[in-house]
Amino acid sequence: MDIKANSLYAQMQSMSLEASGKRFPVEGNSELVNAVAPANNSSANFASMLKDAVNTVNDLQQDAGAKRTAFEMGDRSVTLADTMIAASKSSVAFDATVQVRNKFVEAYKEIMSMPV
Repeated sequence: MDIKANSLYAQMQSMSLEASGKRFPVEGNSELVNAVAPANNSSANFASMLKDAVNTVNDLQQDAGAKRTAFEMGDRSVTLADTMIAASKSSVAFDATVQVRNKFVEAYKEIMSMPV
């Protein structure tokens, strides 16, 4: 398995921008919307991005739990559809986090098995 760190980092940056709704400037458009800083502090940016992603997953899970509890208690403002959507979002986010973790563990094992 050949993992190119710069490519992986670039993909994660673009996915982060897509998820947050931020875009890179388009040719002919002078609008610049909070683009990710260059890779000067890549380890700090990566760590903060990873922390934000885990916190977002945690928030989604807490929201789903709160909606599930409210629905079970008979709160009329929470519908079954809202509850199921929140649970699905939380499940997908958690599964994606587990997959990212598994890729990191694979990459770590591969790097550690390289001869020095």
